Amino acid sequence: MKHTCYVIFEVPSDGTLSRRRHPRLTKTFATEAAAEDFARTKFNDGLIVTAGTITPHLPRVSIPSVEIPAWLQSRGQVDPDQ
Repeated sequence: MKHTCYVIFEVPSDGTLSRRRHPRLTKTFATEAAAEDFARTKFNDGLIVTAGTITPHLPRVSIPSVEIPAWLQSRGQVDPDQ
């Protein structure tokens, strides 16, 4: 299965280490809908999320963390408590 979208999300701190760096993980998806569902879950958990399309998939899209709420609302609802 060819993946066309990615979601990068902040790894929650477990509190055992005091580091300035915020580690992140990337997960890839075959469809934008699957990426949105995953991003919505992480966003609603209070994590910093970014997303986009994987090259060479066109159109190229990069969604910074400040635009994630609007991207998620394009298909469904974001948790109103956020």
